[in-house]
Amino acid sequence: MASRCILITGAGSGIGAGIAAELAHAGHYIVVTDVNLDAAETVAQALRAAGGSAQALALDVTSDHSIEAALGAVSRPVDVLVNNAGLQHVAPLEEFPMQKWEFLVDVMLVGVARLTRALLPGMRERGFGRIVNIGSIHSLVASPYKSAYVAAKHGLLGFSKVVALETADTDITVNTICPTYVKTPLVDKQIADQARTRGIPESQVVSEVMLKPMPKGVFITFEELAGITAFLMSPAARNITGHTIDVDGGWTVQ
Repeated sequence: MASRCILITGAGSGIGAGIAAELAHAGHYIVVTDVNLDAAETVAQALRAAGGSAQALALDVTSDHSIEAALGAVSRPVDVLVNNAGLQHVAPLEEFPMQKWEFLVDVMLVGVARLTRALLPGMRERGFGRIVNIGSIHSLVASPYKSAYVAAKHGLLGFSKVVALETADTDITVNTICPTYVKTPLVDKQIADQARTRGIPESQVVSEVMLKPMPKGVFITFEELAGITAFLMSPAARNITGHTIDVDGGWTVQ
């Protein structure tokens, strides 16, 4: 596969950093973006130290100004966008601060639309583009105490389908990868939050809440998500668009 310029949001840690490492190792140029520039720089430096090519940029997906500034600083045209930036807040709806609720949706749904909208003209001009959205098992099913996250991730699927239709006249595809739990700092925080909210030990959150619905019963790895992303970038996937790729260990087939 030809080397591509891949911009990944929320790549200062977790899934974004993991995908960045795998794709940099495969020879792609990685634009590591995060609202925390220091975190993005740390990841980019590690990629370069391992022999990869990368640059780091501050990017707040809720800000048109930040998006414009970041894209103006990208050293190569962006071929592939991985919309990964996300956060979580766990609380019953009655106790969920509405400002926090709106912020989660702004980052994980409106922010995806803002950045995708900004990059589409260049992709159209060059006749190639791949947009990979990182959804979640919660794009497909619900869990209590995660109303904002579930709403945003469900909305992401509808958004992806619409943009897939709007870009069907050129070699641009839009797909959403929906993994179950990946062991990241975000999930570690969720374990603690869920334990507190449900009044159970953290070990029970992992075994009974997170992994029990998965017949395979294991956390998803960065390598799996990067491998699927690489496939979606390949010529073999040029007619796969508007789809949801479930990486759920059998959760949704039961």
